[in-house]
Amino acid sequence: MYAIVDIETTGGHANANGITEIAICIHDGVQVVKRFDTLINPQREIPIYIQALTGISNDMVASAPLFKEVAHEIYQLLEGRIFVAHNVNFDYSFVRYHLAQAGYDLHCNKLCTVRLGRKIMPGFPSYSLGKLCSQLGIVNHSRHRAAGDAEATAALFTMLLAADAEKHIAKALKQNSKEQVLPANLPKQYVEQLPYMPGVYYFHDSKGKVIYVGKAKNLKKRVCSHFTGNNPGRQRQEFLKNIYSISYQICGTELIAFVLEAVEIKRLWPQYNRSLKRFEQGYALYDYIDQRGYVRLAVDKHRKHQMPLYACNSLLEGYNLLNQLIDTFGLCPKLCFIQKNNAECNSIHKDACACCGNMSADDYNSRVNLAVESLNEALPTFAIRDEGRTIDEHSCILIEKGRFYGMGYISHYFKTESLQQLKEQLTPYPGNDYIRNIVSGYAARFPERKLLFV
Repeated sequence: MYAIVDIETTGGHANANGITEIAICIHDGVQVVKRFDTLINPQREIPIYIQALTGISNDMVASAPLFKEVAHEIYQLLEGRIFVAHNVNFDYSFVRYHLAQAGYDLHCNKLCTVRLGRKIMPGFPSYSLGKLCSQLGIVNHSRHRAAGDAEATAALFTMLLAADAEKHIAKALKQNSKEQVLPANLPKQYVEQLPYMPGVYYFHDSKGKVIYVGKAKNLKKRVCSHFTGNNPGRQRQEFLKNIYSISYQICGTELIAFVLEAVEIKRLWPQYNRSLKRFEQGYALYDYIDQRGYVRLAVDKHRKHQMPLYACNSLLEGYNLLNQLIDTFGLCPKLCFIQKNNAECNSIHKDACACCGNMSADDYNSRVNLAVESLNEALPTFAIRDEGRTIDEHSCILIEKGRFYGMGYISHYFKTESLQQLKEQLTPYPGNDYIRNIVSGYAARFPERKLLFV
């Protein structure tokens, strides 16, 4: 037995919106044998644009039952039956969420008439309920009302059952079939083609634009995890609705996937990515020349459009580094903004302190230049040589003077003694401190994969 469901709501996601109307048609595989529909008081205002779309006003639902008052009857109609809807994950997420709020735990097999329509009746320009019914001659006298749409979906489902020569419905209901958890607009073959390998995947919208980039140790497993569960949140529901295709790049290792994901998010700026868009290093060491001609060093917040001498994870790390340079090269604490009061300079080299006028700008700047050179020399140049995509290649990531240079794949037989020859084999990419940190952390965990260049 099938329960064909349609709902009207106050908005697009379940955990912040209510149901205003629900209709259920019980279908025995041949015809509808029972019907149920009712208005629901959502206990919140119905937005004007939704009132205009559905014709359901606040006055109409004011005296309607609350969902919890009809929850038992709805649960009895749905439990043990196959939940069928046009874009089933939307209706199911709402009904399951509100049943849970009323104390009922619904678990049903699901069928989506959007997905089934594409498989059983291919070739239509649109599979929206209204256009598909029009193309098939199904009359809907109450469009955008739950009862009218449920009856139209039931008529469509009857036609799908009759036309299903290749048994797509039975295949979708098999226990190991995951098809009904997929977004309504995503063909199954995009998931089937995914390999069980590390890589980066891209979700595309109806126009082919990338809307999300992700990394994975196992591409198929990670992509499928996006579609499990019934999270009723607005962002997830919109996200799933907009996925029309998937592309991917295989990477030799999870580390390559981490780095490529960060690069691609900065390059493509996808709509639904959040975290790596916001990442910026907190602090950095900068230099500038003051009005008297002295080169001054300072730890400051990271500036987006200025190249730092050194990037720091914290203000404390920056001050510790700067104090070390002051002690080693006899720099002035006041000119480095370590000593900020008006007291006498506390430099251990008072006889040559620049702020006291005991050293010319040229002489002091020479010390600063030596300090900066030592900093550059201390920044490591190394490569991570690791597994490739095939047995006859290796992956390689290069950090040059503390900054991410690029990455790529080299022959299993390639010798990495020459830095210049290695750079010619790799693709340069824009870097940031997030990439530098994850590569450096990986090198610390797996020193046997690290190749140093002097």
